Amino acid sequence: MFLLRISLPDRPGSLGAVASAMGQAGADISAVEIVQKLEGKAVDDFIVDLPHGQPDALVSACESLDGVEVLWLGHYQPTYGLQGDVDLLNQMAADPADAARILTMGAPAVFHADWALLLNRDTGELLAATDLAPDILPPDVKVFGPLSTLAAGVLPEGWLHGWGETLIIHAPLKGSSIILARRGGPEFMASEVARLGHLAALAGG
Repeated sequence: MFLLRISLPDRPGSLGAVASAMGQAGADISAVEIVQKLEGKAVDDFIVDLPHGQPDALVSACESLDGVEVLWLGHYQPTYGLQGDVDLLNQMAADPADAARILTMGAPAVFHADWALLLNRDTGELLAATDLAPDILPPDVKVFGPLSTLAAGVLPEGWLHGWGETLIIHAPLKGSSIILARRGGPEFMASEVARLGHLAALAGG
């Protein structure tokens, strides 16, 4: 399974043309999610199964189309599954006292990310973490930058021993902050930063 982030013209027929090109390259599309629309362009995430084809051929097939660019191609962990923001909001609404932890544990699936942390903003204490998250101690927290703001950033190679370049977004909640990360990419877009900020606000931000 692969995740492709593709920029394509925001006009009728573009999505169908991309889907046809993927099919000709041997890919089976499992899901499509609109990430962002801006100035005549759309950015979509495609979850595809490529049992017999080659990733390079898939990229070439997509980019042979006028105005189409593959922004990211990487392996996708199907155990995450696809969940919508509404599903996560329903879980948070059912248990508002635990909404911050629920958001943290569910955010990687919603945003196609690798891991998430919930930190006490004053003490650096770890409040919640997903399975793939690094072991963070209070002295390490400063590497994330000011956690009182909604922002995206990049942690350089070696930011934590044994860890490579990592893209993050963080959002403040009441007394805590959530950090969401992707190792290597794709880059978090402005629409994704805004979505996390909205969910954090609903969780008690």
